Amino acid sequence: MHSKQIKVLIVDDSALIRQMLTSMLESNPDIRVVGAAPDPFSAREMIKRLNPDVLTLDIEMPKMDGIAFLQKIMTLRPMPVVMISSLTQEGADVALQALEIGAVDYIGKPTSDLKVGLEQKAAEIITKVKIAAIANVKAFKVTPTAKTPVSFGNYRSTEQVIMIGSSTGGVEALREVITVLPPNSPAVMITQHMPANFTTSFANRMNSLSKVTVSEAKANQRVLPGHVYVAPGGRHMELARSGANYICHIHDKPPINGHCPSVDVLFNSAAKVARSNAVGVILTGMGRDGAQGLLAMREAGAHTIGQDESSCVVYGMPKVAFELGAVERQYPLLKIAGGIFNSLAKHDTKAIRI
Repeated sequence: MHSKQIKVLIVDDSALIRQMLTSMLESNPDIRVVGAAPDPFSAREMIKRLNPDVLTLDIEMPKMDGIAFLQKIMTLRPMPVVMISSLTQEGADVALQALEIGAVDYIGKPTSDLKVGLEQKAAEIITKVKIAAIANVKAFKVTPTAKTPVSFGNYRSTEQVIMIGSSTGGVEALREVITVLPPNSPAVMITQHMPANFTTSFANRMNSLSKVTVSEAKANQRVLPGHVYVAPGGRHMELARSGANYICHIHDKPPINGHCPSVDVLFNSAAKVARSNAVGVILTGMGRDGAQGLLAMREAGAHTIGQDESSCVVYGMPKVAFELGAVERQYPLLKIAGGIFNSLAKHDTKAIRI
């Protein structure tokens, strides 16, 4: 049992947080905290000596900030990292930067009553460390901010819509897809598992990098070609109709599959409203959210795409969807944007891996 435990190294300048995280993580029999470092320089030596499976990393630290240290780790010795940061708007911007560099996930530090707030997050922290331990991490490479859009010439109608769902690893995966969409792309609706502050920052970041217009979705907003709508954190998003137009329906119903926003909620709405005019895409993520909804889309005549195992950070949601028969075609991440537009231009329901 001992040899199979997940070895965790905690990096945080607060002695209280190091102590609390150690106690919290070691309450789970599958996890062993092998060390706790107060700064990146101590952590660097501990990584060499202790060879941890997962790193938990604070952002604001003395001597070197967590982002700079993360970039060094993911460049020189890629390993699963879970960031710990505040959930302020500024904290969200920095956490998104960390996810782009290669952190597997993030956990928001409580802004008040640290001890009670952190204890309330115990289950989330343990779960995210366990997910990180099985994540497929890759070395960080600087990617060009300007990318050549995919070619899209056969525009069938403004009724066409693209639905995308993702979770763990989704920030980087979505960036690869959204930043190559051409300005005349059909409308895109995205549900990514994120807290409220993060979706605003994420949409703004994608908008600055893309040829399409990316924004956090608003209630009753018209869904237009050349635009991407991101479900607001903590709220579900659906495709709906108002007369001849598609609109965003935003609501506060309870979590589905443990998530709000839920990918299944988005996909099920597309199956009812857009049917064969939709393309459904399920990207990297843990769990099964979106699998049943993608199946409903396929059964309604929509084309459906799943990200393949080799390119996923966590091959959970796409795997469940594929095994259910919900995925028509499976692509590596860098071919998904092209696959979407191939699906819009032709009809082929044979499930294949590419």
